Amino acid sequence: MESGGAYGGGKAGGAFDPVVFVQRPQVILRAVCWLFAIIVFGCISSKGWYTRGNQEECLFNKDASACNYGVGISVIAFLASMGFLAGEYFFEQMSSVKTRKHYVLADLGFSGFWAFLYFVGFWYLASQWGKTDIDYPTGASNVKAAIAFSFFSIFTWAGCAFFAFQRFRQGAGAAFATNYEADVTMPSTYTSYPGGPDSDQNYQEPPFSGMNQRGPVDFQAPAY
Repeated sequence: MESGGAYGGGKAGGAFDPVVFVQRPQVILRAVCWLFAIIVFGCISSKGWYTRGNQEECLFNKDASACNYGVGISVIAFLASMGFLAGEYFFEQMSSVKTRKHYVLADLGFSGFWAFLYFVGFWYLASQWGKTDIDYPTGASNVKAAIAFSFFSIFTWAGCAFFAFQRFRQGAGAAFATNYEADVTMPSTYTSYPGGPDSDQNYQEPPFSGMNQRGPVDFQAPAY
């Protein structure tokens, strides 16, 4: 986890390092989500339907909703993964703490919700495939791959939600402490007031001070 800036990101305006970027756990896990989404909707779209005469049948127990559900959540997951990868790139450039907070909350909410949808999808596809009593000549391996990678996607999206939750817990505390202490540093020494013990300035004595120190002066009246 990064700890240099607000919500786990680096300091805004810092130099971009592509090697460090691709090694970040959030980026790696998001890329895996993107890849799994391609596999799921690719398997269902290419071999999840069987043409019988003039009618197409979904291999998941002829349940078209199962095929559409698997393709739907995977296409949205594919697009969302690309969006969040772009967001990870721009995350370092977000100078506003509030903007980073909104991004982290969006990541947390979407990733957690999509992990749940993939759990539902895995259960739905596996259940319908278990009820299929027709031995289709092709597509069985693609259907099984779609079910398997739907199961894997549960953990990848849950992992994204976990990292987002860690970012949210970290919050702006680390960034505020480091930046505030660096920018607002109290001076260790203070300038003494005029005439203080540490002052080496010479000031002129106030007027008539010498007369007060010499005492009263005798006054004689002139003789006529």
